[in-house]
Amino acid sequence: MNTILKILVVLILIAIGVGFYYRTYEDVLLGDQIIGLAVLASAFILMPIFLYVRWKGKRLEDYTLTKKNMDRMRDKGLD
Repeated sequence: MNTILKILVVLILIAIGVGFYYRTYEDVLLGDQIIGLAVLASAFILMPIFLYVRWKGKRLEDYTLTKKNMDRMRDKGLD
């Protein structure tokens, strides 16, 4: 899964670079479309995969503010 993530990052960065090249030297509209598609891909494809990889194997209860966690944080602060 990490290799897929790295490949997607590289492809999106290449697409943004190509989009800026087209925007600067060729067709502005095509460059804007390429950059826009790369940004959409990073938001709707790359970000969910990244979040899945980072959260895999972790418990959500450790990061939520429940009474148990609040008491535990309060006890740690008094030491």
